[in-house]
Amino acid sequence: MNRRIVTAVGVCVLVLGAGLSADLWAGEKNPVVLVQIPYEAPPKQQEVPDVSVPPNTNPLTPEEMTRAEALLPLLEGKQEFWAMGEFVHLGEPSVPALVKGLTMPSPRIRYNTIETLSMMKGVSGVPALLQAAKDPNELPRVREHALRVAIRLDAAKTPEAIEVMSKDQNPSVRKAAAFESRYVRLKAVIPTLIPMITDDERFVAMSALHSLWIVTRHETEFHDWDTSTKQDRQAWASEWVEWWASNKEAFEIPEPRRSGRSS
Repeated sequence: MNRRIVTAVGVCVLVLGAGLSADLWAGEKNPVVLVQIPYEAPPKQQEVPDVSVPPNTNPLTPEEMTRAEALLPLLEGKQEFWAMGEFVHLGEPSVPALVKGLTMPSPRIRYNTIETLSMMKGVSGVPALLQAAKDPNELPRVREHALRVAIRLDAAKTPEAIEVMSKDQNPSVRKAAAFESRYVRLKAVIPTLIPMITDDERFVAMSALHSLWIVTRHETEFHDWDTSTKQDRQAWASEWVEWWASNKEAFEIPEPRRSGRSS
């Protein structure tokens, strides 16, 4: 008599033991035999050796600095990613050459200079980034990126640039200042953000308000900010002004909220 052999893991035996086999195999003429095969763990993955070249930490010689400056025009075009990688390999000592890219005529070179500083974590380039962020003659997208990277590298140096940008004529620059402020956990940004609640552009005002909530966690009276007019926001902003006047001396930035996910 033919028998059908079905291989399965041990849990299948439990299924049959629970009396479910009759439902699962109803109508079968031949009996069913479950066979449990031994579990074999997969082989351990072999460690892959680290063959990457660490960034340079030694000061550049004058000749090496000259070669680094020669890379700047290559930050635009087919070799831009290679040039960025070369600067990353040269490391922090190449920052004095790299930041010269922030004054070059090509917006692409200026933008990629900022991106390269971000990639190499070039903290010493933050003052040059903030200068670009505050420059009213610079393109808004370059200014916004300069501020964003500067905050990630050294947030403590950025409040003054945020204040300058908060009063810029271009609303997208003001919005960048309002939005990025939420990543600067310093009391210095609060007096800059409060007046921005009354900005002519609602999207700027809302960004400032959300940043205030994130930085301070101060709960105000309920208002329909989403549909508010500038006149509404001017009236409601007085609540923030009064709160800050009463609390600025003793106020401390609260700890950032932790994710609910377990690590």
